[in-house]
Amino acid sequence: MAEIDLQGLRKTYGRVIAIRELSLQIRDGEFLVLLGPSGCGKTTTLRAIAGLEMLDRGRIVIGGRDVTALPPGKRGIAMVFQSYAVFPHMRVYDNVVFGLRMRGVPEPEQRRRAAETADLLEIAGLLDRYPAQLSGGQRQRVAVARAIVMRPDVLLMDEPLSNLDALLRLHMRAELKRLHREVGSTTVYVTHDQVEALSLGDRIAVMKDGEIVQCGTATAVYDTPANRFVGSFIGSPPMNFLSGSVRAAGGRLVLATAGSTVELPDPLRASLSGRTEGEIVVGIRPEHIEVALSPAADAITAETIVLEPVGAHQLMTVRAGRETLKVTVPTDLLVQPEQRVWLRMNPGRIRLMDARTGQAIGAAS
Repeated sequence: MAEIDLQGLRKTYGRVIAIRELSLQIRDGEFLVLLGPSGCGKTTTLRAIAGLEMLDRGRIVIGGRDVTALPPGKRGIAMVFQSYAVFPHMRVYDNVVFGLRMRGVPEPEQRRRAAETADLLEIAGLLDRYPAQLSGGQRQRVAVARAIVMRPDVLLMDEPLSNLDALLRLHMRAELKRLHREVGSTTVYVTHDQVEALSLGDRIAVMKDGEIVQCGTATAVYDTPANRFVGSFIGSPPMNFLSGSVRAAGGRLVLATAGSTVELPDPLRASLSGRTEGEIVVGIRPEHIEVALSPAADAITAETIVLEPVGAHQLMTVRAGRETLKVTVPTDLLVQPEQRVWLRMNPGRIRLMDARTGQAIGAAS
């Protein structure tokens, strides 16, 4: 068993707080992604798990064993770095088995494990080559092979795809997901790329300023962000935010925003816990807004700014009152700049947030 329990981790560099009282439980065999912008503490957290950073306080428990004071070699972990960190003067085979040799594993066992791992990562035909003879994607596979050949309890990855081009990253994401399914090691993966996080993680821990602000499945963090930061960080394009207010009207609870009113569905009304008036922030994803070319009930009047073809759909930028919104529309929708359109938000997809704190206060089920 290789569950990881992070208990009250704190790490500072002078006056800079890199990790702020961070606690997290990672299940055995789980693929957990630490996601956040540069400087949020995700790589420091990963390095602390690896034993490469000494904590100011807190405990790290792996498989029920307190490893807080243990050196990296005693923790049962392997790590893949952002830079491939392969030895240029060694053949691929020697790179893969380097860790096994350092541990004194017998030569026949080295060959057997190397062959198994090479087959798994589809680099069996490259074992006699040198790193300079490989592409970037092949060198990354070698780095991954060198880690998993050790059969670690925990596999740590620090932005391993960031140096690859877009098409190769797409391919390698699928390969890493397949590899995790077959190897089954508990995996902690650091990235700032939210597309990587959404596609790879069993759960995603979104970090900001050294803290985890939300941890959940890809669906949960995308559909029901815990606050405005998560909504704006997850998604491409990100969630739209509109200033608004709620008020009671004839026994109904209505939302006024961008010059229009929308009656709130029952789940959203219930989540407001009796609040019947006040300022609020409305969060809505671009794909949950319907565009009409003529006036429609409960619709927001807007003006088209620009239309961008992006393959399977178009991305429309519109101005509604003082707000600028992104809307996903079909490729056959024909509109011109400065043309008036009407936007209807899917009430069941609206996310309400406190205007002062930015924290989510309700969502439709």
